[in-house]
Amino acid sequence: MKLEELKVYQLAMKIGDQCWNIVNGWNYFDKDTTGKQLAKAADSIAANVSEGYGRFHPNQRRYFNFIARGSLFETKTWLDKAFNRGQISIEAHELLKVEMNELCLMLNSYIKHSVSSIKAEEPVTDYHSSYLNMENQFTFNEEDLALIDEIPYPRSEERRVGKECRSR
Repeated sequence: MKLEELKVYQLAMKIGDQCWNIVNGWNYFDKDTTGKQLAKAADSIAANVSEGYGRFHPNQRRYFNFIARGSLFETKTWLDKAFNRGQISIEAHELLKVEMNELCLMLNSYIKHSVSSIKAEEPVTDYHSSYLNMENQFTFNEEDLALIDEIPYPRSEERRVGKECRSR
């Protein structure tokens, strides 16, 4: 399957373009502060899905997909700031929140399924599950957030041991 055929990638690209189009109409000050941050964070989602897709090792794919999900959370923050500052309409804000919630569910499913194959494949999952609540709030359950704990980062003691071993 090609990268461009992945639904998770397509939705990430759509959200990035929507954020760009919103920011593009703002005045200089709004673009230079909130706008740049929002556009960069939104574009980073698809960029990291792409980078993960191109990696061979499953742990590398998973790592970049976690980065993509982090960029999704950052995009949500900047979107909320733009809304609170009157830079974005309630309709655009609500539409993007619904799409970003859907993308988060897709990313979580993609992360779970992409590490099991040599080339990442689109997961066979119902993305419109009970995760979406009636208010379409941007919420995640504890299981979704617990995936972050699976990233293999060395603890500070392990880094020190590694340095001592190299210096001998």
